Amino acid sequence: MAVRPAFYVNNRKVVSADYEFQWFAGFSAAQKQCSIAALHSAITVMDKSARPLEISTKSTNGLGVKLSAFILKLDGVLLENVFQSSKFFENDGPYRDLLNTHPKDAKRDERLGTSGMLVGFNYNGCDFPLEPKTVFYDYIYISAVKQSLTAYEIRRIAEFTHFTDIEFNPQKSINTQAKTVAIIKLMLEKFGELPEMTVEEFIRFHKGNVLV
Repeated sequence: MAVRPAFYVNNRKVVSADYEFQWFAGFSAAQKQCSIAALHSAITVMDKSARPLEISTKSTNGLGVKLSAFILKLDGVLLENVFQSSKFFENDGPYRDLLNTHPKDAKRDERLGTSGMLVGFNYNGCDFPLEPKTVFYDYIYISAVKQSLTAYEIRRIAEFTHFTDIEFNPQKSINTQAKTVAIIKLMLEKFGELPEMTVEEFIRFHKGNVLV
């Protein structure tokens, strides 16, 4: 058995709940999809009106696959590379050369662990704080969605209620595409679209509306 979160909108805020489900060990796509099916079943047992969507390359829904952070690009660069190349530390960084490496190599670059404490992020000439947690990741992810998906595909997100990411373990990391897609759903409910926001406006929106 395993426990994983699902992210959703409740009372006009982004929240999450944990669900226990049968875990299918193994690295194959088939095993991952069995785990996803079990997680989604646990969600619908608790809420029969729920319409969960897995956000990853292992999703059986094409929209969920397109929303994977390993597929989305921002200004022609894979999202993982943008994220890692934007980190700056107390002793050095950001390391812009990570824009041009394989995403796994960017994530594992030794400088990210030897440059002191993470201070924040710098992207496109703007600094982003470490708090609220995930605000920078959420900002670049939503920016990539705007560039990578059609308006119709973005509107389809509103058809679903709960968002999962089978690879996300909150004990090991804080950023998850499932949470960011729940933020997109909230924006669609509030504004009818993904609005243009300055960095400062997005940070204020995040602080006031994202409770996880």
